[in-house]
Amino acid sequence: MKVIFFGYIFLVSFLGYSQTNKVLPVDESFKQFLSCRDFTISYNEKEAYFTIQNLNETKGAIVKAEKVKDEWKNFEIVSFSGEHRDIEPFLTPDNLRLYFSSNRPKDNTTEEGDYDIWYVERASIDSAWSKPKNVGSPINTQYNEFYPSLSKNGNLYYTSDKFTTISKDDILLSKWNGTTYEHPIQLNENINSKGYEFNAFISPDEDFILYTVYGAKDGLGSGDLYISFKDENGEFLKRKNLGNQINSNRMEYSPFYDKVSENLYFTSKRDETKNKKATNLSEFNELAKSYINGLSRIYKIKIDIKELKRN
Repeated sequence: MKVIFFGYIFLVSFLGYSQTNKVLPVDESFKQFLSCRDFTISYNEKEAYFTIQNLNETKGAIVKAEKVKDEWKNFEIVSFSGEHRDIEPFLTPDNLRLYFSSNRPKDNTTEEGDYDIWYVERASIDSAWSKPKNVGSPINTQYNEFYPSLSKNGNLYYTSDKFTTISKDDILLSKWNGTTYEHPIQLNENINSKGYEFNAFISPDEDFILYTVYGAKDGLGSGDLYISFKDENGEFLKRKNLGNQINSNRMEYSPFYDKVSENLYFTSKRDETKNKKATNLSEFNELAKSYINGLSRIYKIKIDIKELKRN
């Protein structure tokens, strides 16, 4: 026990977050949703958007929440969502565009198709969202495009399954040249591998990236969250596992970092009910309905990005 304990403390210190910082539910009010994922928050921390879904994840809708006296309330499905599988919302740094992935019909068809990246926009943070617009080529293709994340200069990072003949899911970058998006490129081998890399959050200044690696050799099980910083030449360095204070033996994914609160928001299927005994039906039902019950839930933890970079 002592060896494991001291090893754990070392890992926590090394990664840049204190023992006192624990993974917590994003808010107890989210317990009402059987399954949810993908959290993005406005710069004034007054509104958030996330995905609710059914248990087999075939249906998804984007929900808006408002913060009232430090509690998330006034949940409602946004006007443009609820019919198709809309997932993975991302607010741009100016909060005037909301990007997301969807299998909704495109090109005036009525049939759902592959997943494309879409966006809605508004004139101000108090204005209504527009109707969804397809980002178009060269980003959207006949393959699936997921999890958009944009830096302040408009560069778009996302997940694609285009290269399945040589790898699995990969993280791509399409640079914004001021007029159009340039041809997407795969991020380097410090980020991508022959396996699954997906759900990448890019920092507003593009100085670090957070994402999920599935089945990594240095992983703790299933999918883990990793971070990579850029060097002085603007290249991403070798990725680092965020460690066992954040990652579990279940899936961790959909990261979003808020630099104002220094909270890392992410989705996890972690489970604290497996080894707990239920002596009657009531106790079993309470375990099944608890927040950390193996279903897809949104969590948060305060982390020091500067300390992570130093280590």
